[in-house]
Amino acid sequence: MEIIPAIDIINGQCVRLEKGDYARKKLYHEDPIAVAKSFEEAGIKRLHLVDLDGAKAKNVVNLSILKEITEQTSLQVDFGGGVKTRADLIKVFNHGAAQVTGGSIAANDQSEFLSWLEEFGPDQIILGADTLNDQIMVSGWQKASAIGLEEFLDFYVGKGIKYVICTDISKDGMMLGPSFDLYKKILERHPSIHLIASGGVTGISDLEKLKDMGMYGAITGKAIYEGKVTLDQLALFSC
Repeated sequence: MEIIPAIDIINGQCVRLEKGDYARKKLYHEDPIAVAKSFEEAGIKRLHLVDLDGAKAKNVVNLSILKEITEQTSLQVDFGGGVKTRADLIKVFNHGAAQVTGGSIAANDQSEFLSWLEEFGPDQIILGADTLNDQIMVSGWQKASAIGLEEFLDFYVGKGIKYVICTDISKDGMMLGPSFDLYKKILERHPSIHLIASGGVTGISDLEKLKDMGMYGAITGKAIYEGKVTLDQLALFSC
């Protein structure tokens, strides 16, 4: 299973939110490039980079940080936040992203998102399934869509999506444990997808359980920044 640390960016700094609430922000590091380098030194191969400024503004904001990370490390970065158009997508790829995650765009403009999937293929386009009470949330998790999680996944799996990051927003940043039951249900319904858990990791035992369930990957952020999962543990886990 891939361990994928998260770096969330506001005002050029590494932060974490609780349940996606911008008012419940905690600053962890002023230099996200240094944080990315520490992940690389621990043997991590992938990084989940979220432009929270972009998600709120509905356009990509932190391209320069993406470029610095991809130029100064060998991390394969998946980027999300504020990517709304093909032009945005091209900019993100040109700044070094290996993959782009689309959540709000996939809910709000199916034809646009499907055109990305067709042009760039399922290895470069990740579906972001951000859910609260089984509804898909959009606009940086600030608004509920009218689309249910099951309907959302059924549609895009039917269109060939391969990678899915599923975040249970009620768990994100809360250190309460991942949504194991939700992920089990998704894997039973869609065993072919590369499902990546996001939200709630409290320690290595959670990561081990997710691995045993058959998850493709797990994103962890706050557990690292709070010292509940150490980089040495991640290095051993990744071996």
